[in-house]
Amino acid sequence: MYAVISDIHANLAALEAVLRDIDAQKIEDVVCLGDVVGYGPDPLRCVDLIMERCDVTVMGNHEEALVQRAAAYGFHAIARDAIDWTRDQLEPGFFSSPLVRRRWEFVRDLPLRWQRGPDVFVHGSPRHPTSEYLLANEVSWNPAKYEEVLSATDRFLFVGHTHQPCVIDQDLAVKTLGELGGVYSGPAGRRAVVNVGSVGQPRDHDPRACYVVVDDDRITWRRVPYDVPATVSRIHAIDRLDDRLAKRLEAGT
Repeated sequence: MYAVISDIHANLAALEAVLRDIDAQKIEDVVCLGDVVGYGPDPLRCVDLIMERCDVTVMGNHEEALVQRAAAYGFHAIARDAIDWTRDQLEPGFFSSPLVRRRWEFVRDLPLRWQRGPDVFVHGSPRHPTSEYLLANEVSWNPAKYEEVLSATDRFLFVGHTHQPCVIDQDLAVKTLGELGGVYSGPAGRRAVVNVGSVGQPRDHDPRACYVVVDDDRITWRRVPYDVPATVSRIHAIDRLDDRLAKRLEAGT
């Protein structure tokens, strides 16, 4: 049994709440699908916790934009400003301590994908690991894309990036978290895209942090309440982070 988390986005209160929930279930193995940084007010501590607690972390588009400046050119201005501020917090200088350098090297050297047995783990998509979105409302009019995506795994393809938990199965049927009742058990020999949702910036109209627990072929989504006002206050206190980033947390959108 292991946990899969994604899209923390420098939201320390949410990450700590999720890690407490994982600990309460006595789960030691944690995989992170990237976007540890970006948008939020606590990138340093979040990177430290991910380095400490996760067995594997793959690169998200916000890590890529952090270490490859050109990758941020396509970002919305709010996201780009947040990444520029985040870079100022993390990027080492000539006199930086070993910890500062280790954080940067950790983010810089993240792999684009990881595989565990029949299952594949990426941030966005196996075709474009950091950038491509797998969107539930796109499947019906672009089936070829999803057939290609599903061919990249022998069972589950775990992704984040959209911040919207769902399953897209081998028949290209889409099921939201509400339709699943929070649990998915994949039939033997069948493939599925599993979006694990977001720890630090949910966008499915539920502000609680979201992640999954994997127990063989059974996947359970966990919703964890956290101190949203604490993160909102931290965002408001940082001039270079847009206040709209705080509003998203309150609404879960």
